[in-house]
Amino acid sequence: MSGGFFRGTSADQDTRFSNKQAKLLRSQKFAPELEYLVDTRKVKMDVVRPWIANRVTELLGFEDEVLINFIFGLLDGKEVNGKEVQISLTGFMEKNTGKFMKELWSLLLSAQKNESGVPQQFLDAKAEETQKKQAEADRIMHEIQKKKEKESRELEQERSRKMVILTYSCQI
Repeated sequence: MSGGFFRGTSADQDTRFSNKQAKLLRSQKFAPELEYLVDTRKVKMDVVRPWIANRVTELLGFEDEVLINFIFGLLDGKEVNGKEVQISLTGFMEKNTGKFMKELWSLLLSAQKNESGVPQQFLDAKAEETQKKQAEADRIMHEIQKKKEKESRELEQERSRKMVILTYSCQI
């Protein structure tokens, strides 16, 4: 061997060993939200995990714990690339992958921007739920107040009727 060099081509030069991931990244179409990386350290994943589990179950029609845990694993990195996650999930979720990733990435980007690390949609939904509960409590209190007023009027009418009867019987 002259000079200690190997002859031929390296794996990088051989087209049979091309990077399949890079090829898929170039060939697939992605939602615009997936252009941005998500820093999962800024996101409270404990809040997002139940949404992921529910949404995957809803889209597939059955609960797939392996897929759900796989998604959690894909999101465990420091900075996560949505396009790579979508490519990894396409084999499992097929036609639902794009829809799921668009929704998930919107939530993750929203959570990343929020100081609390919770998606704004979740905060809005919780505020609306609290408002509905408060309105229901107010309605119930109003009904109770109306019943109390009605009972006190009926009691007052009963007293006045008894007074009339009592005064009438005293006159006789």
